[in-house]
Amino acid sequence: MTTIDPGTPTWLRAHNDRTAFRLLLEHGPLSRSRLGKLSGLSKPTAGQMIQRLERVGLIQAMGETSESRGPNAIVYGVRQDSMTGVAVSILADAIEAVVTDPTDAEHPIVVLPVDGLERSPEADVTAAIDAACRAAGVPRESVSVVVVGVQAAVDADADEVSLTDTLPGWPLAGARARIEDATRTTVFLENDVNLATIAERNHGAAAEAESFAYLWMGWGVGVGVDVAGIVQRGASGSAGEIGYLSVPRAALAFAPEANDFTDLLGPQGVIPLLGGDAGETVEAALTRLPGHPELLAALADRVSVAVRLIEALLDPGLVVLGGQTGIAGGTELAELVQERLDRERPEERRTRRVLVVRTSGVPTHSILRGARSLLTDHIRTRLEEAIAAA
Repeated sequence: MTTIDPGTPTWLRAHNDRTAFRLLLEHGPLSRSRLGKLSGLSKPTAGQMIQRLERVGLIQAMGETSESRGPNAIVYGVRQDSMTGVAVSILADAIEAVVTDPTDAEHPIVVLPVDGLERSPEADVTAAIDAACRAAGVPRESVSVVVVGVQAAVDADADEVSLTDTLPGWPLAGARARIEDATRTTVFLENDVNLATIAERNHGAAAEAESFAYLWMGWGVGVGVDVAGIVQRGASGSAGEIGYLSVPRAALAFAPEANDFTDLLGPQGVIPLLGGDAGETVEAALTRLPGHPELLAALADRVSVAVRLIEALLDPGLVVLGGQTGIAGGTELAELVQERLDRERPEERRTRRVLVVRTSGVPTHSILRGARSLLTDHIRTRLEEAIAAA
């Protein structure tokens, strides 16, 4: 990246242009006069910023607006096609994808069944990118970065994945490099629960939390850990992988067949608990929860075991219940878990609530939503770097 000495005219122009770009992202299309007022700069200076940003292809005229006096004024906004990315979620039975642009506008989500696909990291992600671009009407060549959420532990530095039960055809090492070679994009591989945790921080129940833990219960079981807005991934990307931990003996009173937390709260535990059979999906089994308080109570007993473990290890102020099971249980499940925790606290700690349990505030496509947040930040940073280098 080009280095510019602070205080020079070139630095000042780049600073002003970045300010204008951020204001256009924050407020949407603006006239020269309105941009001047928001930036605290003169109308002529605002006009110069607009000209420079338009010249490098980051903004364009988007219509007119009526101002207090004089003729209508042209408004300028950030071009959605200046740089785009694609968010991808590799699920057990499908691949979801959606285009992301600098304005974080909504684009169609595509769902690709994996049946019949020749599975590999490059094949999965290439198919997702192509489908997302077609659905959004975006040129494939505008895509420069991709975030891929996987149901696996991800060591980004080593380009390794582990616990890859839902990733047939994916190697344990080198998946990111293979995708980058095939797609000619910058690729970020990320654990799916970590992405859902990012979505919860930016758009959900944890927006005001100093730190929190996100308990994912769905196809698998895992914990996302957010400390002051930063997701903790651990030394090898395995932080929060509690699914393979043995359950405490106390849980065997109501789940005698459970060996680990996946047996307790994963499909093999939740489906029979809710009266389903081996061929049923978690989603189908969870439809039995409404109107059956005894099932919610039994589920709350199990969830409480995991939340006690999280509290003992992390002492967060907030635990968010997510994944298909946490979301299906809703506020009622969160309240039942809260009651159990409060009731079992030592007497000296009952005078104040030290842990709050809530249901997720991002009930659909949370993995994609988190991936979109990462993409938006990355794209905007890249474009600001381009402004400085122009």
